[in-house]
Amino acid sequence: MHRLRIGLLLLLPALGAQAETPAMPGMPAGKAMHMGAMQGGAPPPDARDPHAYADGLDFGGMRPRFADEQNFFSLWMQRLEAVRVDDRTSGTWDLQAWFGRDYDRLTLKSEGDWQAGALEETTTDLVWTHAVAPFWDAQLGLRYDTLEATDDRAWLAAGFQGLAPYWFEVDATAYLGEAGAAAFNLEVEYELLFTQRLILTPRFEADWYSQRDPARGQGAGLSVASFGLRLRYEIRRELAPYLGLEWANAYGETRRFTEAAGADPRQTRLIAGLRFWF
Repeated sequence: MHRLRIGLLLLLPALGAQAETPAMPGMPAGKAMHMGAMQGGAPPPDARDPHAYADGLDFGGMRPRFADEQNFFSLWMQRLEAVRVDDRTSGTWDLQAWFGRDYDRLTLKSEGDWQAGALEETTTDLVWTHAVAPFWDAQLGLRYDTLEATDDRAWLAAGFQGLAPYWFEVDATAYLGEAGAAAFNLEVEYELLFTQRLILTPRFEADWYSQRDPARGQGAGLSVASFGLRLRYEIRRELAPYLGLEWANAYGETRRFTEAAGADPRQTRLIAGLRFWF
């Protein structure tokens, strides 16, 4: 008796695999599935890829344009400042504007200083920006410098911009100018949030040149470096006034050129500014 039960148990899986299920309503009798077969069967030859876009059939016949397929525009005034050094007040700006898509954009960078209503110095970069990694863009283009009472300068520009580990914002650009002149600019920022609106921003910037340029008071090597603290209050994310303090120092030949012109190579700057974007 026990042997008969064991034999029946061994035969049941084989019998079940061979037994056919009744055909579903509307299914041809020859298409009935076996108990051990996977339901559904092979897709018809005209079935679409379930991971592909539906050719716009779900949108009234019109294919929508997704965010990474559209062009956008933005302007970001990073620094619009009144700067007080000793008894002299001047102004400065630092902005970026771009037009394009998520992966490729045309970017304009502009910096400059003015005093007594007249421009003293401007630097303008026009670069093509391409996303090469999450949070990182490569940039390639041109830079154009103007300085009062001297000739203008043009450079080729190549660099990268993005968010480094530990949330450091980095903008590094190398330049190639006339007669083999080279330059390098580095900007690093970090944000410390006291609240969601009150934010302290340490900022470091340095410039390096391969050749001396006495007409501009610029020496070879590390030229000028500055470090500043700016405390802003965000009235809205797009609008934030701030106060700050910055220390700047000239080095090497640039320091000697600055002293020869009767200026102090070390400066402590009091800053009041506005940051906005749209």
